[in-house]
Amino acid sequence: MPYARAGRVVRETVAGLPPAFWWLWTSTLVNRLGGFVATFMALYLTLDRGYSASYAGLVAALHGLGGVVSSLGAGVMTDRLGRRPTLLVAQVSTALSVALLGFVHHPLAIAAVALLVGMASNASRPAVQAMMADIVRPEDRIRAFSLNYWAINLGFAVSSMAAGFIAEVSYRAGFLLEAGMTLACAIVVFLKVPESRPAGTGRESREDGVHLGTVLRDGRFMAVVGLSFLVALVFQQGSVGLPVAMGEAGFSPADYGLVIAVNGVLIVALQIPVTRFIQHRDARRLLVVSSLLAGYGFGLTAFAGSVGVFALTVCVWTLAEIVNAPTQTGLVVRLSPARGRGRYQGMYTMSWSVASLVAPLMSGFVIDRLGAEWLWGMCAVVGTVAGAGYGLLMRRLPEEEPETEREPDPEREPGAVRAPADGTKAQAGAA
Repeated sequence: MPYARAGRVVRETVAGLPPAFWWLWTSTLVNRLGGFVATFMALYLTLDRGYSASYAGLVAALHGLGGVVSSLGAGVMTDRLGRRPTLLVAQVSTALSVALLGFVHHPLAIAAVALLVGMASNASRPAVQAMMADIVRPEDRIRAFSLNYWAINLGFAVSSMAAGFIAEVSYRAGFLLEAGMTLACAIVVFLKVPESRPAGTGRESREDGVHLGTVLRDGRFMAVVGLSFLVALVFQQGSVGLPVAMGEAGFSPADYGLVIAVNGVLIVALQIPVTRFIQHRDARRLLVVSSLLAGYGFGLTAFAGSVGVFALTVCVWTLAEIVNAPTQTGLVVRLSPARGRGRYQGMYTMSWSVASLVAPLMSGFVIDRLGAEWLWGMCAVVGTVAGAGYGLLMRRLPEEEPETEREPDPEREPGAVRAPADGTKAQAGAA
């Protein structure tokens, strides 16, 4: 019986999503299975190439800067050129730049190519998110975004383990393998994924009134971007503040690896059942609760003195991550005009890219000057502020529009969403 019930749960979770979504999902999974650069760049530069930790940090920062630069540009391309062309350009560019990274040796060349890799790899995100919003029904978007997030983490978990073995043989082989798998993703998109951009976009962008300036003037949406940045600052501490704090407390890299592995294992195990629980629930409550769980999950790290307790704190903020990621992405879609989804998703993506730049600087400064306990206390404060912000911002969240009315009126407010034509109240948890 338990197996039959589990099978029914899985079937209900994956049922009803269009074939184009699953091809896009497959592309995401393959891309993440080939992930090598993000995981082993620091080790490649310090151990294989013999550069300093400071130089490795600089290259990582340039990689992040590339993501910041490309977020808005890719968002504009997604709306003007289309989702599919933008995704293809991003994936082919990523494949070429990652392969090149395995062959350059001069410090300036490595830094320049790392910047290009960051730009190319991040450029696909607005296109993927906009395409999923286009091809999936509004009531299914939370589920779709959750499944995509599950694929990202499953691919990352597998690639992280495989990359360790590949690195022992050849770092260059790892770069070439990632380039090959990214190129395979582009082939999947080219052969199986159709263009999904709503009619009336592209050259008509001047008439539909959706520009980057429109996004910046959309006060409600920019407030969401700001709150997303705060939450991202907290989540980034799992990869930047936590290893440093554990190292200073006398724990080994293996201890940190064991602790952070809990994050990936829980996401792979719980993302699908948690999605079933949250997909039709109040998005406001989900974002408030997840922000508080993230902040206080990291805040509890101040009291951790063993690997087991560190792992328990990871369980708390991982649950927040599982709930926050699809709900936040769904909210962004909900506040985005169909013709401007690329620009809106690009701005949202940029909030995470900027957080990836700020978080290492913030954690290093706080730990060096004040101590790790202050960093975890600040995480609790930031999570509380973000939760309060979501609670205030979403008091009068506009209703979800039906799929047949996704096209925005030129006269209406940027980011506003029509109420359903039949007068019924949309599911609060639907994106």
